[in-house]
Amino acid sequence: MPTESKQHTELFKSIGRTLALRREAKGLTQSQVGEALQIGTEAVSRMERAITMPTVQRLAELAEVYECGIDELLIASSTRTGDQAELIAQILQTLPEADRAMIVEIVQKIATRLKDRL
Repeated sequence: MPTESKQHTELFKSIGRTLALRREAKGLTQSQVGEALQIGTEAVSRMERAITMPTVQRLAELAEVYECGIDELLIASSTRTGDQAELIAQILQTLPEADRAMIVEIVQKIATRLKDRL
């Protein structure tokens, strides 16, 4: 499989996982999301399983259902370091200072341990 094709496949899978996680976090079933978007349950399932890629319009509709921005759906799916840092920053913003400091310390320890394995 060519590198570009493999990257697209991984991106599709990542977006599908993000969509499923967002749906589950909102406590919604695929059927409920399908009803909100006026599409079938199978269409929702196909997006979550990365069989089909949602259009920009569909991402906007999903973001509305999941009460988030389109950027949040895409950033959560990205493998780019900057996007991942942005996602972590968004998560940290919701926490008190002491909890943020604890999480940063844990991430540093994990990163150091993983780096030592290389």
